[in-house]
Amino acid sequence: MNSNLQLLHPYPFEKLKQLKAEVEPPTGLEHIALSIGEPKHPAPEFVKQRLRDSVDKLALYPTTAGSPELRSTISRWLEQRFSLPYKAIDPETQVLPVVGTREALFAFTQTVIDSASPNPIVVSPNPFYQIYEGAALLAGAELHYLDCDLQNGFIPNLDLVSEEIWQRCQLLQLCSPGNPTGAVMSLDQYQQAIELADKYDFIISSDECYSEVYLDESNPPLGLLDACWQLGRRDFSRCVVFHSLSKRSNLPGLRSGFIAGDRRLLQDFLKYRTYHGCAMSLPVQEASISAWSDESHVIENRAMYREKFAAVTQILRGKLKFTEPSASFYLWPETPIDDTEFALGLYAQQNVTILPGQYLSRSTATGNPGQNRVRMALVADIDECIEAAQRIVQYVDSLKP
Repeated sequence: MNSNLQLLHPYPFEKLKQLKAEVEPPTGLEHIALSIGEPKHPAPEFVKQRLRDSVDKLALYPTTAGSPELRSTISRWLEQRFSLPYKAIDPETQVLPVVGTREALFAFTQTVIDSASPNPIVVSPNPFYQIYEGAALLAGAELHYLDCDLQNGFIPNLDLVSEEIWQRCQLLQLCSPGNPTGAVMSLDQYQQAIELADKYDFIISSDECYSEVYLDESNPPLGLLDACWQLGRRDFSRCVVFHSLSKRSNLPGLRSGFIAGDRRLLQDFLKYRTYHGCAMSLPVQEASISAWSDESHVIENRAMYREKFAAVTQILRGKLKFTEPSASFYLWPETPIDDTEFALGLYAQQNVTILPGQYLSRSTATGNPGQNRVRMALVADIDECIEAAQRIVQYVDSLKP
């Protein structure tokens, strides 16, 4: 067996299941889950129809690179969404469809980490999406965690990384908007990352799966490719981004996303994926074309999240401390007691499930940035979210001496 498997941590939801195992919640209260970031808004009907209409294409083998129409649709979407000029993204060499970004984030790390080199490192935000960690460990790399806390605006502070770490770094993993914080990187922060990548010869992987769930309709989050273009980096050298239809279009079960950026990196990644055997089925490709071609359903989606954030934050304000996120569908509030105790007590008293923050992060020399915080995913419908917020208030009030 691969000995690196022994290095993997249990997934956060496994830990949560164990935490709740011996607790019986009140039977008179219906369970409300705010723990898993699985969108609950309806999937677009026109996408489902395109999927149904394409079902006969299941008889055909798909290519790993995806259809020219899908790649062209994705490249046009990138150009329109991130204010890039027409043909700034070459669909033949700079876009590759993937079977969900979870799979692609993992596989990309296996492609780019040179485990034969001495002590490779992946620099990761902390807290983080656990795929970053597992991918690095199974690729034979070490993790260097950068705490994302209130003091640094929940953005990794690259100034805190030593020269020795940068010299060993092969991959810098970014996530903007952040999971679980919703923090968005600025142009200056991207520029610093790019300059460091050039100086120390590493790759930047930017997970942008929450880029289309933002709260200010007039202020969409910046992306890495957009930052590259503004900085004159027109070939996107060393830079790749990952996007998904899961959050944008409420299609987590479709398993559809893409990677885009540096054509040299994508060429090698395509070679890896050809052997990996993870081509997207043709019906899913057809449905994805429909989803990436339409923005009206995405605007409606944001409006629903905006309404929920307004309602929930109004109820929780004054009861829990939190910074309102710029994007994503998470709240990341502080807890008045230990986060695991808070999550367990809330479940036991109010039958509401949230995720302890320390399950999403690792302890460093300065502590665990997730401790005494919890992640609340506002994915349920608005009535359930309001009900959950009201129950949380009751629970917080019960903690007062």
